[in-house]
Amino acid sequence: MGQIGTLWASSFVPLTLAQGLFSPAGAAAGSFSVLIGIVASRLPTDKGSVASGLINAGGSMGQFIFAPLVQALVSLRGMSSGLFFLACSALVTIIPSWLLCRNGKIAKPHHSAVPVQNPQIEIGLKQQIKAAFRNPSYLLLHAGFFTCGFHVAFLTTHLPGEVSLCGHDASVSAVSLSLIGLCNIAGSIFAGILGKRFPMKYILAVLYASRALMIAIYLISPKTELTFYIFAAATGLTWLATVPPTAGIVGKLFGTRYLATLFGFTLFTHQIGAFFGAWLGGLAMQYEGNLLWVWYADIALALLAAVVNLPIKEKSVVVSLRTSS
Repeated sequence: MGQIGTLWASSFVPLTLAQGLFSPAGAAAGSFSVLIGIVASRLPTDKGSVASGLINAGGSMGQFIFAPLVQALVSLRGMSSGLFFLACSALVTIIPSWLLCRNGKIAKPHHSAVPVQNPQIEIGLKQQIKAAFRNPSYLLLHAGFFTCGFHVAFLTTHLPGEVSLCGHDASVSAVSLSLIGLCNIAGSIFAGILGKRFPMKYILAVLYASRALMIAIYLISPKTELTFYIFAAATGLTWLATVPPTAGIVGKLFGTRYLATLFGFTLFTHQIGAFFGAWLGGLAMQYEGNLLWVWYADIALALLAAVVNLPIKEKSVVVSLRTSS
């Protein structure tokens, strides 16, 4: 609905409804939090990280395929053809979704919720949410994921503009975005595998710190086509590789029963960061004519995210029903 609505949007309000409300609502319905929550509830805890990596890799495969394909359609037939193609692609996903849910039954989770002081009673969603937002480790995850959203939305929205500022054709940005998606397949799967062997907070710290390093190297490098391709490939390795360890830590802290909801809250914080990444990049282009100070802000946030993940405690949280009510 969002893509089709954009075709007929002739003013600010309908465009905002189409791309600011309907499209995000559809994306949220099939977001990582929903998919990872469903899968994690059906798998042993030690396999949840790998499964999250595979789900994330599937989304990146879509980016790898669609970025150059849509760019080619837009170049050949105009923006309306690209939007119509995206709308049809979204509608097609209804078929596999219906096949997965046609029985109308959802399997019971293999694992209980967070341990409580009285093991005979399971806490409800409201109590679980209250307990989560009182937990420092969970809040630190939110802080790191804010940076992830800032970084991802900033690059997705403004990398084409950066490519244009450097005098390159639009095809360079399309290939770069495609490379990000391709390399994130490997990065997501690898991060999921590492999550079985190492503390996931250290994986997150390394991922965020490496982003700061890659941006710094990009800024001092000549802005050739090859530079953009190398930067895109390197960035892709960390792009959404933060998702498996973040979801894995949430599962470790609070169990899998309410993982979709609790990880969904972290994804909400991720999208707040995404708003600022896209918006501040737009302001920089409008008033400065370049993105330099936003690149510096991205470096600072990435370093901060690396630091705030280090104090996280990856231990199951025992919740008191008395204190959480």
